[in-house]
Amino acid sequence: MENHVSQKLKTSIEKIMEVNFGNNIKNGNKRQVYEAVLTATNEILAEKRYEYSKKVKEQEAKQVYYMSMEFLVGTSLKNNLWNLEAEDDIKAFLAEYGFDIEEFYEMEPDAGLGNGGLGRLASCYMDSMTTLSYPITGFSIRYEFGIFKQVIIDGWQNEFPDSWIDQAGYWLNPRADEEIEVHFFGNIKEHWTDKGLTTEHTDYVSVMAKPYDLFISGYDTEAVNTLRLWSAKSTSGFNMDLFSKGEYVKSTENEAIASSISKVLYPADDKIEGKSLRLKQQYFFVSASLQQITKEHYKKYGTFESFPDKAVIHINDTHPSLCVPELMRILMDDYGYVWDAAWDITANSLAYTNHTVMSEALEKWPIDLVKSHLPRIYSIIEEINRRFCQFIYTNHPELSASIDKMAIISEGMVKMANLCIAGSYSVNGVSKLHSDILKTDTFHNFNIVYPDKFTNVTNGITHRRWLCQANPLLSQLLTEKIGGGFKKSLSDIEKFNEFYYDEAVLSRLREIKKENKKRLADYIAQKNGIEVNCDSMFDVQVKRLHEYKRQLLNVLQIIDLYRKIKFQGFRPLPQTYIFAAKASAGYFMAKEIIRLICAVSDMVERDPDVRDFLKVVFIADYKVSLAEIIIPAADISEQISQAGKEASGTGNMKLMINGAVTLGTMDGANVEIYEAVGPENIFIFGLSTQEVNDLYHRGYRPEDFYNANQSIRDVLEFIKSGGIGGKNFDSLYHYLMYSDPYMNLADFASYCDAHRRVEEAYRDEARFTQMSLKNIANAGIFASDRSVTDYANHIWHVKPVQ
Repeated sequence: MENHVSQKLKTSIEKIMEVNFGNNIKNGNKRQVYEAVLTATNEILAEKRYEYSKKVKEQEAKQVYYMSMEFLVGTSLKNNLWNLEAEDDIKAFLAEYGFDIEEFYEMEPDAGLGNGGLGRLASCYMDSMTTLSYPITGFSIRYEFGIFKQVIIDGWQNEFPDSWIDQAGYWLNPRADEEIEVHFFGNIKEHWTDKGLTTEHTDYVSVMAKPYDLFISGYDTEAVNTLRLWSAKSTSGFNMDLFSKGEYVKSTENEAIASSISKVLYPADDKIEGKSLRLKQQYFFVSASLQQITKEHYKKYGTFESFPDKAVIHINDTHPSLCVPELMRILMDDYGYVWDAAWDITANSLAYTNHTVMSEALEKWPIDLVKSHLPRIYSIIEEINRRFCQFIYTNHPELSASIDKMAIISEGMVKMANLCIAGSYSVNGVSKLHSDILKTDTFHNFNIVYPDKFTNVTNGITHRRWLCQANPLLSQLLTEKIGGGFKKSLSDIEKFNEFYYDEAVLSRLREIKKENKKRLADYIAQKNGIEVNCDSMFDVQVKRLHEYKRQLLNVLQIIDLYRKIKFQGFRPLPQTYIFAAKASAGYFMAKEIIRLICAVSDMVERDPDVRDFLKVVFIADYKVSLAEIIIPAADISEQISQAGKEASGTGNMKLMINGAVTLGTMDGANVEIYEAVGPENIFIFGLSTQEVNDLYHRGYRPEDFYNANQSIRDVLEFIKSGGIGGKNFDSLYHYLMYSDPYMNLADFASYCDAHRRVEEAYRDEARFTQMSLKNIANAGIFASDRSVTDYANHIWHVKPVQ
């Protein structure tokens, strides 16, 4: 039976066609109807948002403000229609007039607001918080061109603008009435008054932050939350006087400088200009967001004494770490609070999630850069650092020798993770292993000083998107066998274990996997021109391209397999290796690894002796909508980061819930997957975290593994000799032989052995399907609903709005 939302949507679509286009749906073209459907859906969300917002205000509910440099929301139409439980009705309604909703889904580009797991996690949390009726607002930047559109030319990654707003901007609701002014550069003047020391920021450059609201829907709920995105523009704008004098370029210079802040996500920071832009981006969205938050709070309560009870500002990774000094600045400079009172409010209102165990990856900025760009903020950081160091000297003299590592300002740098820890009441890791490493290694001394600050919340995924929407065939099977309760509460999926020995269910699982493989194979044929065998084993590694994630180790094993087929007559089970990843624009080594993958793909495709047994595919421009096609088709989930380096991972969870079996190290959330499914339903290889640390301290020498292993020698010499299509990969050869910082060669033999175990298991069709079922049925603990409930109960102390 059609629900009232579907009825409203139909009426609204017809009205929009008449008012906006002077047409009707019967005679409208595809673009007009597409726009009408998006606009009508957005209007429904706006109405629900209005009603929900009233309830939040009436109940004076404590709210979460989630600060993240990226939100990888993907596409919105399908997600919103599904959450509104109107997808089937609207699909049928459009079909009456000859329109296919699947074509509308394909027309909508992914929103260019994120890149990797960090941004996707933030979006999952927004979805889950909304579904569970918790009040949350996300804050980020409205990136005009996203991170970039990835195009592979002769194996090399090229970056082009991603003009996503043209066809997805209908979801963005401009709020010009709430523009905020943000200040950069200038000078600081201090004055003693009867109220104490006051500070004046003069000669600054102003940038206006214009807000756009993106509504976030939830499933089976009246709640709608908001993602607020800031766009930068100049306060002075167009200079008519200069234009009149013929200075056409200079007349728009101020606007160009300001708008560059919101052009792209993560500009390359290998040069000082890139560092400058990144720092401005971070302060821009932090300052605009906190000014908005504090303004609304003060308007309602007239004081900030209640701020920690009514608001929690969550710092997602170190990019928004300037929340600490910026909240201090607002409280002191704008509202007249003295230092101690402002610090008490700040330190009890901020919480911080760390996303890396690698000290070299912890963000830090040159002192001169911060001081010149943000003089007032730097003066506050200096005082925070002075007081923090004094606190350590006084209360923990045993740590005095470690003060350089713990200080917020040291070694010519401002250390943002240290700033977050000093200024937050909670610091959490994102998996059990990660959080333990933070306490025992990365932030060991901080854990001594603040033993109650550190905690863990294991990451999770929005199963409604990654299972129900991405894999409707599997979702339908689950609904038939265990009911639909898992859509709201993923813990119900455990009931699927009851069908472990059910031959009919196992057969259905294989059929579903085959259908999903065909869908992916069609995409590969269209985009890559490669025909893949849907009866082959699909081995998938899709994630951000980084050395520690070790896509390179995967390729080394593939080259070894190629050589065995080509030169030794080995005839393995047919295997298709699928990669998708973006490398940061200035990350040469990551781009070289992509070039190697593409070269191996070409080499295999051209070789009639090999290509029936082996395929290698690199799919360009990885994004959420592409992941929704790849992940349901995967048999094997490659999670092969060096042990102790991956904080958690969420791709491993998405692949697991779709029935892929993990091949990985005991790293990040792989540890918890291992615990959930048991050792017989996962393939573990490689050094443990402790073994990695021991080898590092003994002195890792990659040449020792080269000399001890014939396969390693053969593979590396094959690369060096130009065996891969005659192309030069000397940089990778030298990297592996004389550096190999993530110990690819140390884990190579164990990894190859694990692949032999994978192939053996896959040949036993019934057994492998049972492994797949076990992974699906035991994925319940990896729901982002569980994650945000942990945050809400133990860190944020917020309750659902009734």
